[in-house]
Amino acid sequence: MPYDPTYHAFPGVGQIRAIVARTRPDVLEVHSPYMAAIAALGSPDHDFGVRTFRWHSDFLDTYAMVAEWALRGHLPGLLASLPEPLRPLRLVGPLWGLVRRLGAGMDATLVSSRTQRDKLVARGVPRVRLVPFGVARLTVEPARVAARRHELTRGRPGKLLVAVGRFAVEKRWDVVLEASRRLANEVPHTLVLFGDGPERKRLEALAGPHVRFEGFVKDREALFSGLAAADALVHACPCETFGLSIAEALSCGLPVVVPDAGGAGELGDGPHGARYPSLDPEACVRATLEVLARDRETSRKAAQELAATFPTPEGELDALRDVYLELLAAPVRPRHTKP
Repeated sequence: MPYDPTYHAFPGVGQIRAIVARTRPDVLEVHSPYMAAIAALGSPDHDFGVRTFRWHSDFLDTYAMVAEWALRGHLPGLLASLPEPLRPLRLVGPLWGLVRRLGAGMDATLVSSRTQRDKLVARGVPRVRLVPFGVARLTVEPARVAARRHELTRGRPGKLLVAVGRFAVEKRWDVVLEASRRLANEVPHTLVLFGDGPERKRLEALAGPHVRFEGFVKDREALFSGLAAADALVHACPCETFGLSIAEALSCGLPVVVPDAGGAGELGDGPHGARYPSLDPEACVRATLEVLARDRETSRKAAQELAATFPTPEGELDALRDVYLELLAAPVRPRHTKP
């Protein structure tokens, strides 16, 4: 894909349909609303058992939000002059009809958070099912945690804040960096960013000397020990469908500072973290100060208690299997009904 070459698009639907016809799967699951969805919806019913759609990204509203952010940042006068019906978030409204038609061709649409379930139901998408993502857990020895903290801070005194995710425009890393810049005036700290993506060079240019970029970390122990070594995770994306990096931080006993929108907003309210009004760097600073002022051990226990309620990756697969078996056993499937 032009913006991010780590994402790919299928060149056509013929090969996909041929594979479906050859393999005749019990479950045909769509993980993209684009070419994969077109191919799956065009596959004859006799070539598969049930057809489901995994809602990975809030793609319509996310793209509209990005457009509004760009206008607000670069052409605020134009955005202010646009009549409400012509603003990006309003313009995508009719496109939800396509999502409803996509959902109507599925035996179930699977979402990972209550926020997304409620949103799709309110938009008229039929047969929405909640199946949370599985969250990996890894116990890291205290000695390794201490060594990892020294490694990430390079011995620099103060707090250690971390953030994890793809460096893309919708993740709003600029909010994290601005909040960290303001926080540095009150609390000495090191901010470590785990991740990579098309915005990396721009973010490196915005970052202060207390910010470190660790890149994309494939080693789970290296990532989880870094999370366990920190004082808080800071997040800014208001359009997460779940917030897997946040859930993994909680599983490491790390308190989280998250925006109050999207799936991330479900994971920050309580003794394990704090929520702040989305896209407000100053509010992010206040929420971070609130979390850092708490007793670390109390926050750690609260974070792990919440993380214990998440399924494991194996538990997620068990839940998916149960949904598939239920759908396969249904005597009448209401697929292709009008939304």
